[in-house]
Amino acid sequence: MARILLIGAGGQLGTDLRSVLPSDTLVPLTRADLDVTDLEAIEQILARHRPAWVLNTAAFHRVDDIEKDERGEAQLAFSVNAVAARHLAIACERRGARLLQLSTDYVFGGGPPGPYAEDASPAPLSVYGASKLAGELLVRQAGSRHVIVRSSGLYGVAGSAGKGGNFVETMLKLADAGKPIRVVDDQVLTPTYTADLARAIAGLIASNPPGGIYHLSNSGQCSWYEFARAIFALCRRTPELEPTTSAEFDAPARRPPQSVLRNTRAASLGVPLLPPWREALEAYLRVKKHRVD
Repeated sequence: MARILLIGAGGQLGTDLRSVLPSDTLVPLTRADLDVTDLEAIEQILARHRPAWVLNTAAFHRVDDIEKDERGEAQLAFSVNAVAARHLAIACERRGARLLQLSTDYVFGGGPPGPYAEDASPAPLSVYGASKLAGELLVRQAGSRHVIVRSSGLYGVAGSAGKGGNFVETMLKLADAGKPIRVVDDQVLTPTYTADLARAIAGLIASNPPGGIYHLSNSGQCSWYEFARAIFALCRRTPELEPTTSAEFDAPARRPPQSVLRNTRAASLGVPLLPPWREALEAYLRVKKHRVD
């Protein structure tokens, strides 16, 4: 079988991809194994393993730190999210490999005509979103066979090392600490369980897809406040939870008020739609052994 090189194998999505991709053909690489900003290291890795596919889940996604840019985070975001993606795409093109680059709903600005199909025009509101869009454009420029997968609101069992966990676990920790919780109710998206996303990516690769952009997220939509409320209801928690607005919350980086993705291209190839977001949340909570109704 064709060899698959997985970059970011120790991350939230990478961990779930390792569980669904064939272990005998998978080469998992963590941050310690490969610095994605090092072009020479990329060339050496591809020459050694000669993969058919390279899956790049590595990203710098501390959205508010990137926006504040107090210690060069914006430059690092473009280095990891854009320049490194270009290096990978060019190296894959030279070696006859295909690149799957993970991207984000934050490339959109939240205005009409969302929910967004794959061909909708991006308009990022944040530096992070701009860095991911730059990565998309550079990957597409490097070769027509490469694949870009956009998703949204990721959470998984492994958690995100860069963010110290994920939204679900953060909400439960705040509830257990007895703290009042405010969550924005004017940002609508589809939270996506990385176990479901990993299975969909595996199915997409198996379909030998044409190059281009694919949206893969759980189905349905909710606000972050509605997501938090569902978490607490399923786990039988009753914290002091209040909705707030993006303006009142006043985060450094702007988020799109509406970034729901239409999953059309993958479905046309026979890749099953991902489950509804609430069903996915229930599955996650069971795996984590949180109390679920």
